[in-house]
Amino acid sequence: MERFDRGALVAAVIAATLGTASAAVSAYWALGGEALLDTVGGDIERWGRERSADVVVVLWVIVVLKLVGAGAPLIFVGVGHLPAWTRSRRTRALGWAAAVGLTVYGGVLSVAGWLIEAGVVDAADDADEHALAWHAYFWDPWFALWGGAFVVAMWRSRPQPSEQTVQNEPSERSPSPLQQRPRTCS
Repeated sequence: MERFDRGALVAAVIAATLGTASAAVSAYWALGGEALLDTVGGDIERWGRERSADVVVVLWVIVVLKLVGAGAPLIFVGVGHLPAWTRSRRTRALGWAAAVGLTVYGGVLSVAGWLIEAGVVDAADDADEHALAWHAYFWDPWFALWGGAFVVAMWRSRPQPSEQTVQNEPSERSPSPLQQRPRTCS
């Protein structure tokens, strides 16, 4: 019997929502939108405004990757009827890598941004203060929250020892035809 953890589902839905919203922003930029480009700053802002074909292709690849990362938590908590490969150790290891990667990426950049904003660490002389603030208080925490919710979903949906059965154990095998009791008519 499979166990269902409502907390895992809530965390997965939060992660999926944050990931989908992030993909939507990237899709907006891929379609030519320019709002909030000034909040990312630097070369990324410049490339977004130039709109070369390469940048548009990269943005669409990012959208697809973000959507995969958004849907993954729902898969790992078992939403819907999914193929067995989605429950394999290798697939879960990829899920863990994505969840931890998002969390570390967003967390490290958030803390670095907060340290710069607090004046503990000096920003580069040519740093875009507007973009730094947006990264410190919005973009980077967004990734950290997305990853954190994904980690919670992975943790709460992990297989329990009682659910992990060893294949081909004598007690798990069905009895051979010789061991089965003959059926009697009643």
